[in-house]
Formats: sequence, C-alpha cells, structure tokens
Amino acid sequence: NTFGFFRSLFFSTLFVLSLLYSCNISSDSTSFPDGLPRSSPEREGISSEGLLRFVNAAEEQTTEFHSFMLLRHGKVVAEGWWHPYKPEINHHMYSVSKTFTSAAIGFAVQEGLLRLEDKVISFFPDQLPDTISSNLSALTIRNLLTMSAGQIPPPTFQITDQNWVKLFLSTPIDTLPGSRFTYSSYTTYMLSAILHKVTGNSVFEYLTPRLFIPLGITDIQWETDPDGINCGGWGLRIKTADLAKLGQLYIQKGKWNGKQLLAEAWVNDSTSPQIYQQPDRSPEELRGNEGAQGYGYQLWICSHNSYRIDGAFAQICLVIPEKDVVFAMTARMSKGDFWKPIWNELYPSLFDEPLAENKEAYSRLMEKLTSLHLKAPFPENESEKGYSKVAKSYTLDPNPLHLSEINFSFDSGGNCMMEMVSDTTRYDFNFGLNHWMYGTTQRPGPYYYNLRRNPVGMAPFNYTGWASWNSSEELLLNLFYLTDIQSETFVCQFHGDSVSISITNTEFANDPPKTLTGRIK
Repeated sequence: NTFGFFRSLFFSTLFVLSLLYSCNISSDSTSFPDGLPRSSPEREGISSEGLLRFVNAAEEQTTEFHSFMLLRHGKVVAEGWWHPYKPEINHHMYSVSKTFTSAAIGFAVQEGLLRLEDKVISFFPDQLPDTISSNLSALTIRNLLTMSAGQIPPPTFQITDQNWVKLFLSTPIDTLPGSRFTYSSYTTYMLSAILHKVTGNSVFEYLTPRLFIPLGITDIQWETDPDGINCGGWGLRIKTADLAKLGQLYIQKGKWNGKQLLAEAWVNDSTSPQIYQQPDRSPEELRGNEGAQGYGYQLWICSHNSYRIDGAFAQICLVIPEKDVVFAMTARMSKGDFWKPIWNELYPSLFDEPLAENKEAYSRLMEKLTSLHLKAPFPENESEKGYSKVAKSYTLDPNPLHLSEINFSFDSGGNCMMEMVSDTTRYDFNFGLNHWMYGTTQRPGPYYYNLRRNPVGMAPFNYTGWASWNSSEELLLNLFYLTDIQSETFVCQFHGDSVSISITNTEFANDPPKTLTGRIK
C-alpha cells in the first residue's frame, strides 16, 4: 500500500545516509542535535557482528524495546528507536529520576548547603508528629540516599493527599535507620523536599544551571506533588540521549567538556556499595542476581564492576567503567529479560583495541537499526473498511468515563479521528489506518489514572494511534501514549444507529473493560 511504500523508502534512504555517514564519521559533537559525538563500532573496539547478535537476541528475549544508545569512549557507536518511537520524543523514566535527585544532593553537598549526616527532622520543625521516635530522630540524609529509612512497609501517597512531607514524617520507622535496605520512592521524594526547603528551588530548577544546561538537556518535564515539590523518585521525562549523558558524566567522574561539574568524590561514593540488599547471603549465593549486588546513592551496583541508573519497565543506563561503555535504553519489559542479551552478547563484543573495518557486518547492523519497529497492535485487514458506513456522532449513555458524546470521522485514506466530549473537556485523537499516526493531547494517559501519581504540569502528552477494521462493523483503535508507555484499546462495534465501545488499557490490564454505549445524535 502507499504507506508501506513510503515507509520502505524512508528506511532505505536512512540506511544509505547511515552508510555515507559511516565513511566520514566526525568526533565533532556540534553537528548532532543531541550534542554527542559519533563513531563506528570497530573504530571504538566493538564488533558490529556482536552488536547485531545483541539486538536480535534482545528482540527475541524481551517484551518491548523502545530505544537504545551505546557509547564507547564518549562516542555513540550504535543507536536505535523502535518505530513509532523517535529520538526527539521524551520518555517517562520512572525511577531514573532518583539518580538525578541524588546528583542534586551531591551539588548541594559540594556547595556546603547540606551534609549527609544532617537529621531529616531538622529541616521540617513545623511538620513533625506530636511524638518523635528515636528512629525518626536518628534519620539522616544518608539514610534517605541509601534506601535505609527503616519504614516497613514504606509509605504510599495519593494525589488527593496534602502535605506529603508531614505524611512521611508521621509514618512509623520500624528499624534503626541505616540498618536495612528497603526500597521506597518516598525517601527520594524527601530528598527533593529537603533540597526545595534549603534552596527555595525545585530539584528541576536547581539542576538546570548545574547539570541540564552544561549537558545540553532541554525540554524537561518533572512531575510534582500538590505543593509543587518535584516528586524526586519518579516523574522525570527526558530523551534517551539525556539519560546517556548522565551515564557519561558519571563514567567521567563528574567531568563534562573538561570541567568538573559534580565532585569526583561524590561520583565515587554514589557508584560504590553503601548498603547491601541481602547482607546475610554470600557473594556466591547472589551471583547473577543484579538486584542484590549493592546500592549506592540512588544507583544500583551490578556485576562486572558496573552500575546502573534504573527505572521501572527497564528504563536503564548501564555504566561499565572498565570497558568505558555507557548503554542507555528505554523499554517496556521485565528487567530480568534485559541481562542475558547484555552479558551474553554485548559484553563479549567489547575489545580493548580498535578492530579492523568490517563493512559487510556494519552494513547489516545499520540495516537492522534503521528498520526497528514495534509489533502492530492489530493485524492489517485490507478487505474490511467500514468507515463509509459509520455515523459521525453518538450521544452516550451515562458511563464511568463521564463522556457525553463520541464522534468519528475519516479522511480519504481511511485514517480515523475520534473526538471524546464531556461537560468540561473535548479531546481529539488521530488513528492511522494500519499505521501509526502521531499527535499530542492534554488528556492524561492510563498511567495517570493511578491515584498515586499526579499529572499536574505534565501535559501535553505525546501519543500515536493505530486503526484497523476487524469487520465492516467492528473498528479497532489503539491509543499509545509514547511518553508514558501505556496504551488504550477501543473496540468499537457499530450496529445500525447504535455504538458499543469496550475500553481496556495496559495500566489496569486485569480490570474488566469499561464500556460505552450510545446512539446516533
């Protein structure tokens, strides 16, 4: 079809350009939008053949890769985005946010604004509970950094809750701070709150001149609590290249373009084991368990003398100092699926010296990297196109989404526009017929329906939509929130003057579908 022709032409052109580019690679970073220099794998001592095996193994092993960038000696040697993802689209990084917050604390420490042994209660004298336990009194910034606050289970807040600081401080601390690792995003939130209190700026504002501007990280969004404090432990949206830059800063011991930004001592401490997740088990028992090699300052220690910046669903930046390698990726997958391709395929492809040029292997690698794409949400069905029979506007019965009407329209190519209308809002979405169609919306994605999260200040959301006809009376729509990796599926059934729409999403995949019913206006 026409779309397939242009898509093939696009990738063929990109492939040719990549080959031309590989013949004249420059280390000058100014010619690339993300500011990172490029090189070829062999020139930096990496086997293109091995990289191709890694990408193939990763696709077979994992659920859904979105992007990756591989840096060696500070240069990008391989990168790929699985269509419809693009380099310029921000990605929700989940707990990757924690390492950025940790860096902010590091800057504050080197500027003399904080000390790791400062007591948490000293920053919030007006937010303390009536009774201050000995454990709460002992809680320090260091304990927050090392996930050893002692709250078991850790607290959970909702967007309807006010004053998260007070809620945290009123949560019982069951074990002596510093004695036990207990992962909690709200300890990182407290680091953000402390920095906000001391500097009068959010973590985002504080990091902008110290980190974001020097590294060329722009177009940043960071979720806040109801009081405007960055969540700290989650909610950061940046590009894959931005994640790679943070890893590169750390592997360079805090230096960037020859200037020491973050203190080397802070980087060394951050990337060394400060606490162990399972201290009672021997190294032999923990061999291969990448979640139990130790924890630094909001970073995970890994095998092969490496460490990682880590977010849910495998938003990861793996740093391997001994190999001078930074590997940044975004995805939706189990992290257990990530390690086998990394250590079995990528790691053995790293050599200490430049390799002989291998044009044939490099050509196959580039062909692969320029044709990456996610699996289509529905099978293409060219024989069924029912859009000529569908009425445009339907009045809806009372429903859980509080929508009053839903409207459909189609262009000459069969691409669908769906309009959702309530008493207070109106949202338009585009769906390409058997292909992805991009757009932005103010409507929060399924992730933000979760009451533990706060969408304030996060819109607009990037999305892409796919439409397919299962029959002339059943239209399938997939609304994929690129920024936040969640998607919604609409199964629209048209029967004469009526419509029935079944809605499911990946955030609440186990919940029963929501159903809309209505009739022609």
